[in-house]
Amino acid sequence: MGRCDFRRLFLFDTGLLKQMAGIDNSEILLKSDYQFKGPLTENFILQQLRGQFQAAPRYFSDKSSEIDFVVQNGTEIIPIEAKGGEDRSAPSFKRYVSERRPESAIRFSGRGYRKDGAITYLPLYLARKTRELL
Repeated sequence: MGRCDFRRLFLFDTGLLKQMAGIDNSEILLKSDYQFKGPLTENFILQQLRGQFQAAPRYFSDKSSEIDFVVQNGTEIIPIEAKGGEDRSAPSFKRYVSERRPESAIRFSGRGYRKDGAITYLPLYLARKTRELL
């Protein structure tokens, strides 16, 4: 079987993405299990990360893990996970951190700030300050 090359497409403006998809604000705000919340969150996080680091954020996947974004900060590669709600599971992200042992890893969600070893958990609203908080 041949190698499959996956790419993700993002819009420069999350508001335009929401409008193009015909999503009503009440769907996002009132339904915790709304299925399009993840892609909207990833698009928002990408917008916030762009310009904070020398190299643009990239999507990463290998045989055992899929990471929403990786960024380079100096010589360090930082994996980043973006969750639209408070979901605590992130098996690929946790496996990546466990196997590759990065100095820093970031997980965005609707939850509050906390640090647990190499992983920094950040609320979505702090995405614009990511580099400052490392």
